[in-house]
Amino acid sequence: MDWRAVTFDWNRARAFLVTAEEGSLSAAARALGMSQPTLGRQVAALEAELGVALFERVGKGLELTPGGVELLSHVRSMGEAAQALALGASGRTQAIEGEICLTASEVYAAHLLPPVLGRLRAEHPGIEVEVLASNAMTDLRRREADIAVRNVRPTQNDLVARRLPDDEARLYAAPGYLDRIGRPRTSEELARAEFIGFDRTNVLITHLRDRGLPLERRNFPILSQSQLVQWEMVKAGLGIGIFPTWIGDAEPRVERVDAGVEPITFPVWLVAHREVRTSARVRIVFDMLAEEIRRR
Repeated sequence: MDWRAVTFDWNRARAFLVTAEEGSLSAAARALGMSQPTLGRQVAALEAELGVALFERVGKGLELTPGGVELLSHVRSMGEAAQALALGASGRTQAIEGEICLTASEVYAAHLLPPVLGRLRAEHPGIEVEVLASNAMTDLRRREADIAVRNVRPTQNDLVARRLPDDEARLYAAPGYLDRIGRPRTSEELARAEFIGFDRTNVLITHLRDRGLPLERRNFPILSQSQLVQWEMVKAGLGIGIFPTWIGDAEPRVERVDAGVEPITFPVWLVAHREVRTSARVRIVFDMLAEEIRRR
């Protein structure tokens, strides 16, 4: 290598990388703890040095030019190398440490995350984990959490998402309850059963009707927005509930209620802030979650 030809300024490269990740000079300046004019001069100096326009202004934000897109992966690799160098210099290359917040629905948080967290704690004990079990959509852009398990695809450009294998749910009930109502075998017989619902809207009713179940509001005498409460009610014989097959089939106190009803499939997305590209801690947890969820 001709080292005399290597005159690259890492500070300018870092300014470009963070601006590309954050989407604006103001956000990048806050992330780096410097003034916006100083950051802007570093980016402009890099453009002059390379002879390439890296950004173009779109509204109040910035978008990468084709040349900027082409160079970003190289600069991102430099950022990862710089981070590895800093960790190595401090003797923490293998000791990934810090806090991370995960969010998932109640049923995923209770049944999906524990074995993942067990492996994570065994392999990376320096990572401290907070779990937000919520059926509401946590705002990753406001950093309410670092990584989310969701059933809808994110639409925000500043989030990174990975599609995982679809999940499948079926109807489940306690054997005693099915015995009491005569073990329905058809959708018409199921229309006389009682179901555990989420709320007083018709969203679930409409969805089940689309699948051939002629249900009415009277079929849902018990409601709870808590998935875990619903599951306990199903196991207690209070009615029929809808749950993922990998949970329902593993529970000896319930059984499937087929009655000709096709399983309900829905997507699973693993979502993170784009920091997943630069943070070793976030990336490790993100990849481990993806790996373990695929095994469910």
